[in-house]
Amino acid sequence: MESLRQQKVNKLLAKELAEIFRSEARSLFGGGFITVTTVRVSPDLSSAKAYLSIMGNKDKKAIFKLIQDQTSVIRKKLGLIVGKQLRIVPELMFYIDDSLDYAMKIDALLKK
Repeated sequence: MESLRQQKVNKLLAKELAEIFRSEARSLFGGGFITVTTVRVSPDLSSAKAYLSIMGNKDKKAIFKLIQDQTSVIRKKLGLIVGKQLRIVPELMFYIDDSLDYAMKIDALLKK
């Protein structure tokens, strides 16, 4: 079970990462619509797993590769934003959250 502090940091990181992806999508990731679905930080707040949903582009794997290549840049931008609230900016790990795609496929199958 997550502590209250972890829950607050999860929300803060999700909000700020979403803003970074919104503002930097064209320059860093070549367009595409990237949403942060969930962020989970470790109990010591040293690492964070961010689950992303990538829409609006056919080549999701290429955009995800760009995101992984730019992890240090994203962490630096995040540090500039949350540096006053967090002592250590967590190490970021990104994962594709395909639960929305899966739900849409199931919904389409049920409609048949």
